[in-house]
Amino acid sequence: MPYSQFTIEEIKTNFGITISEKFGIFADIPEIEYSDFLGQSFQEYLPLALAINTEKARSELIVMPILVEMKRQLSEQISIFSGKDFSVDATQGLTGFCDFLISLSPEQLVIEAPVVTLVEAKNDNIQSVLGQCMAEMIAAQIFNKRKGKEISTIYGVVTTGTNWKFLILKGQIIEVDLNEYFISQLGKILGILRWCVMANPD
Repeated sequence: MPYSQFTIEEIKTNFGITISEKFGIFADIPEIEYSDFLGQSFQEYLPLALAINTEKARSELIVMPILVEMKRQLSEQISIFSGKDFSVDATQGLTGFCDFLISLSPEQLVIEAPVVTLVEAKNDNIQSVLGQCMAEMIAAQIFNKRKGKEISTIYGVVTTGTNWKFLILKGQIIEVDLNEYFISQLGKILGILRWCVMANPD
């Protein structure tokens, strides 16, 4: 089945994953400054995205500019993929498309390992798609291992554009930060995203 059909209970049962809920996992990560271009863009894009109020508009007008800003700040060391097929293991149901996928490779033509962060942009309740994000994180873990670039930690993000929630996969444990961050905390969101991407790959 595709990623979008996974529930948290199925993640636990099918993959032997333990879910750990914690508050403020990323609270100590500092905010970072962002470009005037992103700030000015948001003055125009944010009201438009909220007025259109679709997942596509929020993805294009809110999420993608944030990810592009991060890529620019990291001097193009990473690659960002949007709406790419990331089918890893059909026998386990790990198939489908990811809204956004970030790799620690500058290669932009094809997805290369290690995949470090997956971002799902939704226009509804964040809680309802946590299972989907977890399934994609597990797929990234398998993908990296098969490519010989296994790393200890995979990060997941679920966002409505205005609300952001972060997850961590280590081994067989997924930690879910119970805290949510809001678009008014743009520097904090960028700081967490950058930390997730660059946090000590093995």
